[in-house]
This record gives sequence, structure tokens and C-alpha cells, in this order.
Amino acid sequence: MTLATTYARPYSAAFLASLKPAQREQVINSLTTEQLKNLQYDWSFWARDKQLPPPGDWRYWVILAGRGFGKTRTGAEWVREQVKRYEYVNLIGATADDARDIMIEGESGILAICPPHERPEYRPSKRRLEWPNGAKSLIFTADEPERLRGKQHMKLWPDELAAWRYPEAWTQAMLGLRLGDNPQACVTTTPKPTKTLMSLLKHPNAVITTGTTYENRANLADDWFTDIISEYEGSRLGRQELLAEILTDIEGALWRREVIDNTRVRQPPLDLMRIVVAIDPAVTAEEDSDETGIIVAGMGGADRHGYILEDLSLKGAPDDWARRAVNAYHRWKASRIVAEVNNGGDMVAHTIRMVDPFVPVQQVRASRGKRTRAEPISALYEQGKVHHVGEFGTLEDQLCTWVQGDDSPDRLDALVWALTELIGTRRGAGNARRT
Repeated sequence: MTLATTYARPYSAAFLASLKPAQREQVINSLTTEQLKNLQYDWSFWARDKQLPPPGDWRYWVILAGRGFGKTRTGAEWVREQVKRYEYVNLIGATADDARDIMIEGESGILAICPPHERPEYRPSKRRLEWPNGAKSLIFTADEPERLRGKQHMKLWPDELAAWRYPEAWTQAMLGLRLGDNPQACVTTTPKPTKTLMSLLKHPNAVITTGTTYENRANLADDWFTDIISEYEGSRLGRQELLAEILTDIEGALWRREVIDNTRVRQPPLDLMRIVVAIDPAVTAEEDSDETGIIVAGMGGADRHGYILEDLSLKGAPDDWARRAVNAYHRWKASRIVAEVNNGGDMVAHTIRMVDPFVPVQQVRASRGKRTRAEPISALYEQGKVHHVGEFGTLEDQLCTWVQGDDSPDRLDALVWALTELIGTRRGAGNARRT
């Protein structure tokens, strides 16, 4: 018997914390030893109201919340509860790493939140969780839509839907959500205005729960909270990442989401004639440093259009970004690496050659403002000459929210250099020299 069962919902952790010390002590002393033992895993006690399933008849419970709200914990606890009644409660992560590292093995993932007698056995080779009562959770990744074709689900936990690269993955998942007496999905995601998410929010059988980072302040480490607030608070991106607002097109931004969506493709053409890896390196490698933008782009042989193939941007030391760029160069059989050297000078090419001395590096130096360099590339988008192969959530956020005067966006810079090298006009692009 759980505390919530004994005392009903008013005796939640939040309610208990609101009592005066003497009252709180009285409630705690009234509990049996067994109740206190079970309290650690009693989600109905620890959860905030927004983290509990909504009442009523719904097909989709969409948790649209900021960083640190507790989305992962909520999804994991929902799965834990559903497997008590349903045989197949499946998971879909944005990537295979996300499914493993966040949904299953993360600090708030399924293995961490289950008491020992309920904890499933994780079988990575079979891509599934096997629960003690015989239930199974099949594990999928949105990066492999074809694996979802034909698979069926009674309940489903899709995580970070707005970060899914291929919209087809959602289509296949929903076609399979058809088993049992009440097929449902608990969708946990940071809000981004992707076509898939915006369509889901309008669904008549969707219930939306919104929440901010601030609502879970009591459970967040002080250092993390301070860092994340200092980085995002007061910015447009902070409205998305902290306050869970869906940011649509920004006045003065050079890119529009509608244009990117309308030209998006599932696969690049088979006749890509040139591929480049472009780097906008961070100046420093400190904890609060910018990311290094790394974009892989190609040009179609017949249409001469640009295709954004991968966003490999990261925060790391020079050796980290150099190795990632060189690996992409070889994997895509690129013609060269294009690297901005305004801040790093010859160190940029030197770092790359320390990884592989035979990689051709084209150094580019910006001699004019960012907007001047970016405008010809955004015009190519408007003309339908650039296509994103799948979805790149963070990159597209930068493109559609950056305006003159904002801090330098790393992924945008790398994209501009890549497309300028492939198909863009040299007008205003700056100077480039091959080494």
C-alpha cells in the first residue's frame, strides 16, 4: 500500500513540504515502516500534478516542457505503470544513443526509477526490455523509420519528438499504435515548431501538458540551474528551452520554417557531385564555450541544388572537433574540409592535419558582416535550391531565430560556409584560400 493510496493525492511530496515542521513530522511519524520503505519508489507521491496522466479519454498525452522539467522521469514512470497491465509498451528515442543513454540507462530512465522487484532486464542485442511480469518493451530509434514499419504497440513512449530527423518515423509509429483496448502514446519533447509536432498539437484526441524549467527547481542541482539560467534566460531560445514556448518565425530572421519544410527531402539524390565538411570552430574549449559548428553538405549533379546531409556540431576541445570533421570527410568521401580561421588562424588547419595530414583544407576568412554573408544563402532557400535531408532541430532553430545583433550562431556559420563553397555566390562571403 502506497502513501498516495493511504492518504490520497493531497499528501504528495509538494504538499508535505508546504506543511509546518511540526505538522510534517506528525504525518511522517504516522506512517508504518513498510510505507516508509515503499516511499522511495512511490511516483504518485513524488510526482507533481503535471507529471501524472491526465484524466479523460485521450490517445496522445503530449508533455511539452522545458529543460529540467522532468519529462524523462515522467515518461519512464508512465511506462513502468503501463507494463503492469499491457504486454507491449514500446519506446522510441530520437537516436539509438538517446534511447539507451536517456530513456533506459539515464539518471531518470527506466532502470533507475524501478524498484528491484519491478526492474526489467535490458537486452541491447535484442533491442528490448523484458519485465519480470512477462511484459516487453521493444526499443526503436526515429533514425530508422523502416524498423517501425509493421510493428505494433499497445502503449508507446516517443521521446523528444521535435528532434526526430525523419517525420516518416512518426507516421509509421502511429500506424502501429493499434493493439489492446486503449492504444495510447505519452510523448515527451522540448517544444520546437516542427511540422510533425505542430500537427500533433492540433489533434482532437491529444491532451497537452506544458511546463517550465522553474517548476522543478527543487530537484535541480544549484550549479546546473545557475548555468542553464545564465545561458538562456532572457533570450528567445530561453523562451523555448526554459519556458517551453514554441517559437515560430522571428521578425528580421533570414530563414523561414515554412520554406525549410517545403523543400525538405527524405534522401539526397544519387548523383551528388561534390560534398564538403564545413567547420566554424569555437575560440575556446571551456565549459561555457560556444559549440563548434560542423555541417556536411553536398551539391546535386543534375539540379545543382544544395543538400544538408549532417549536423555534427559539438562542444569540445580542438582535437574533438577535428576528429569528428575528419571522420565525416572520409565517411562521406568529401572533396575537402572548409574551415573558418578568423579566430584560430593557421591553428585550425594545423589541428586538422594533426589528425590526418592528407586531408585538403580550405581556409576561409570572413571580411564582411554575418548578415551580408548569410543573405545570399537564405535567398537560395527561398528559391528552393537548398534541401535539408531529414530534420535538424537545433540547426533550424538557429537559422529561424537569428537576427542581426545576436551572438554568433556556430551551426549557421558552418552551413553558410558549406553552401557558399558549393553553390553560393561569393558576393559578401569573405575571402578564401586553399591550403
